[in-house]
Formats: sequence, structure tokens, C-alpha cells
Amino acid sequence: MKDETLTLTKEWDKTFPKSQKVNHEKVTFHNRYGITLAADLYIPKNAKGKLPAIAVSGPFGAVKEQCSGLYAQTMAERGFLTIAFDPSFTGESGGQPRYVASPDINTEDFCAAVDYLCCREDVDAEKMGIIGICGWGGFALNAAAIDTRIKAAVASTMYDMTRVNAKGYFDEADSAQARYEMKKALNAQRIVDYKNGFYELGGGVVDPLPDDAPFFVKDYYDYYKTSRGYHKRSLNSNGGWNKTSSLSFINMPILAYSDEIRSAVLLVHGEKAHSCYFSKDAFKKLKGDNKELLIIPDAVHTDLYDRTDVIPFDKLEEFFKRNFE
Repeated sequence: MKDETLTLTKEWDKTFPKSQKVNHEKVTFHNRYGITLAADLYIPKNAKGKLPAIAVSGPFGAVKEQCSGLYAQTMAERGFLTIAFDPSFTGESGGQPRYVASPDINTEDFCAAVDYLCCREDVDAEKMGIIGICGWGGFALNAAAIDTRIKAAVASTMYDMTRVNAKGYFDEADSAQARYEMKKALNAQRIVDYKNGFYELGGGVVDPLPDDAPFFVKDYYDYYKTSRGYHKRSLNSNGGWNKTSSLSFINMPILAYSDEIRSAVLLVHGEKAHSCYFSKDAFKKLKGDNKELLIIPDAVHTDLYDRTDVIPFDKLEEFFKRNFE
């Protein structure tokens, strides 16, 4: 099928500096729902032959010009052909309506990235990996559970978006009544949106930041709302997802079959991240001797977004190379 034509920016508008060790270009590919995705391709300079490949995406509400691009470029410096892509309905990727998320389609986005990479002549299709950051960490595990072409998957500072939507943080809203009230509100919003002819946005990271905001909100603000990580196309930096996006997450647990993943998995999380329980619980369900959990001492959630002194790139390189042998 023919990819739809997307308007892709030509300038370097990333939140991180351009590496002189890799070649960069914009590419597009499509998923099996017919949505065309935009990606940044990073190839080691002077690379020869077929290369191992890694597709990267996340966090939930970010764009490829933020964390995923940093991960992809850094892994390309270490010998991998990589792409960082914008998920369906976000960033420079296609899909209507805008700013909507789907457990199914966003998992499919990873599998579609594998389709694209497997069809490149400069890629070794037997050495295929993925990296999911934050909410895309959960989608990465879901993709690894369904896509046998993925030989190794990394989930960094992972969120299970279906769990947090259905049960709240630390499962504090895990009751039928709480879910019922949430569904009532979301379905009422559907009526409002239908009458108005557009989808209301839920708002990105809160701004201005309240003095009594919990630490994890301050953590997000420090990344998405400051020069450190702000990007004009990032949902979290701006207007956020549409209000009804969480509907499909409430009754669709994406990690239901994670215990059937046979390929290698590495979970990386900060010791002091509010979200660390997602990785710890996900790891308990994984089976096999090729699964690893790496806890980074003293690190908080967004440290694994962009702090190159904290993100364990040496470990990621070793993990992928070992499992691609």
C-alpha cells in the first residue's frame, strides 16, 4: 500500500544535540490500519553490510524529537540502525482524530516499525529490537508478546497505561464503582464531543505548577514544561490527549500475555521513581532466564528520559548485542 504524504520538518528541532557519529534522515512507514507514521532514522557513519536494528518510541504524550530520539541516536552511535517514531495520531505521524491513544493501535505501531526495518536492505532482520519509554514501555512488552520477530525488548521507566487508567496510581482506585464513575464521566464527554464536532483536550502537564503539587508532577513539569524537554508538538508539553482517550484502556490489560514472551526482555527503572512498581510487578510475571530487571539507584522517573549520565546505555548495548548473537 502507498503511504500517505506527511509534512515533515526539515530542520533539526530536537531537544538534544545532533551527533556527528551518525547519519540522520526522515522516513515514513505505515501500520496495518493504514496510518502513516513519521520517524527519524539514525545510521552509524561508515556502516557496512546488514546492521542490527532497534525501533524506539515514547514516552506517553511525547514526540520523537524528545527522549526516543535521544535513545535512538545514542544506540546508533553504538552500531545499531535505529528509528524513533511518532505514534499514530501524534506528532508528525498521520491518523485522525488527532491526540487519541489506543492500546491496540499503539502496540501495532511497534510491529509496523519492525515491518519497515525488516524490509530495509541494510538491516539484518534476524537482529531486531525495540525500546519503549514510559507508557511505550508497556506497549513494547505487549508487542514482544505478539511479535516473534522481536528478539530483544527494553522497557525504560515503564508505565502500564491500561493498569493506571483502570485502577489509578498504586491501584488506589481499583474498584468496580470507581471504574463505573469514571466511565460515566467519559461517556458523558463523548456526547459533548459529538455535539461539538471536535474532541476536547484534557490538558498536558499542569502549568503553572501548584506549590502543593506531588513530586511526580513536579518531575514531569521539569521535563515537559522547561527548556530541558519542551517541544511544540509534544502533547504533554501542550494541550494533552483528548479527554476520552482513556476509555479503551480501562478494560484492555495489555500485559495479559506477557508471561508468554520468549524473547529477551530488559526492564530499567529508577529506584526513586513513583512508577517503579510497574516494572517490578511486570518483571514478576515474566518467565525464562533471558529476562532482567535493572534498578538505577537514586534515579527518579524522568532521569531515564534524557540524563545520559543515568540512562545505562552501556547495559542496553550489551543486552542487545548479547541477545542478537
